[in-house]
Amino acid sequence: MMPRLLAVAALVCAVFSMQAGSSYAASPDGQNSGAQASSQAVNPVVQWNRTLLAIVRTTGAQPATVHPTRSFAILHAAIYDAVNAIDRTHRPYLVRLSGVPRDASQEAAAAAAAHEVLVALYPAFQTALDAELQQSLAQIPDGNDKAEGIRIGQTVADRILALRSNDGSNAKPIPYVFGTAPGDYQSTPPNFPAQPQFTHWSRVTPFALERASQFRPGPPPALSSDTYGDAFNQIKSLGIVNSTTATADEALTGRFWNGAIQNYWNEISQTFSLAHGLKTAQSARLFALLNLSFADDVIAFYDAKYTYNFWRPVTAIRAADPGINPETVADPNWLPEVGKTAPDPSYPGAHAVISASGAEVLISFFERDHADFNVTSEVLPGVERSFTSISAAAEEATLSRIFGGQHFRFDLTTGQRLGRDVADFVVDNFLTPVHGKDEADER
Repeated sequence: MMPRLLAVAALVCAVFSMQAGSSYAASPDGQNSGAQASSQAVNPVVQWNRTLLAIVRTTGAQPATVHPTRSFAILHAAIYDAVNAIDRTHRPYLVRLSGVPRDASQEAAAAAAAHEVLVALYPAFQTALDAELQQSLAQIPDGNDKAEGIRIGQTVADRILALRSNDGSNAKPIPYVFGTAPGDYQSTPPNFPAQPQFTHWSRVTPFALERASQFRPGPPPALSSDTYGDAFNQIKSLGIVNSTTATADEALTGRFWNGAIQNYWNEISQTFSLAHGLKTAQSARLFALLNLSFADDVIAFYDAKYTYNFWRPVTAIRAADPGINPETVADPNWLPEVGKTAPDPSYPGAHAVISASGAEVLISFFERDHADFNVTSEVLPGVERSFTSISAAAEEATLSRIFGGQHFRFDLTTGQRLGRDVADFVVDNFLTPVHGKDEADER
């Protein structure tokens, strides 16, 4: 435990130092935004988002039965409500405070709220988090404004944590019995997990949705259909390890995005936040909208996955029966390009849901799709992909699951619709401007 704590302490401190010392961010619009970024050398929202990313990427830090999107949603809901209690330009998410002075420090409120949440969720990292809080607060002049900001942040965080304390996330996963009929989800080679993951997650209280099934899609296509046959043969050809059909770039794409997809989109949002020189309140709202959407995406897609229990491509290809669909021919040795398959049913695809949702939030927030920006990979250090629009990144992340051998095309198209539905619901109904004031006027 101690080496891990020391490693994370060094990492979070390095994250803070890197951001505090930087006044330039490459603009996703292809313009130098150094003047904007330098007006606020430290963005506490981005800082603490990076800190949580460092924690969840630490082996063993995230409880295996608690999806990390819950932590991101709680973190950014607390930051948003704390900062917005001072800023007052948008409606609160859950916590409304009265008598808050307008000159209280938004930066202190953000840091205090973030620290309070992360210590509660990851107590093993308290020493590192305490050190980061002190570094963060050291950038803010001492005085009543700072003290008030700290008090507001801690108060809001404690209330948010209390409201989420009985949300069902600490329940034991529901035991799963694999099916044996064609189309039934089964344990996947080469790892053959004994149990699928997050079987209980659809029972977690959503952050914004009225219920997990609010946007539940219809069922996947019948095994005998042309739609299924076409999708089967597409991934059979393109998604196999060492495919002779996929181009080198397509195979690289499959590997590039083969990490926790919500982490990629949080980092993309960091790029946009810093490049546009967003103020603390603006960043707080952006990351709250993003991560409230992601948390409910996961609740919603697990509702659908465990409603339909549809088999993964590796099972389907190995067990194909031309008697059911003459377009499908079995390959008993087929394995996906990226090796292991995620241990849950195929329909709908998580990458598609999250990527569509993340793109929807960013396009709505910045009121434009075009942007020149780079994305780094969680699993291929040093490799970057370049894009000229937010939607292009979302589309590539989605299609990567075909090239990686993970999902049928219909898993993805259905996932995209679900992700957009969730994000639109969050953006339309939460954290909205006060008195209908156009958000563009606030920036």
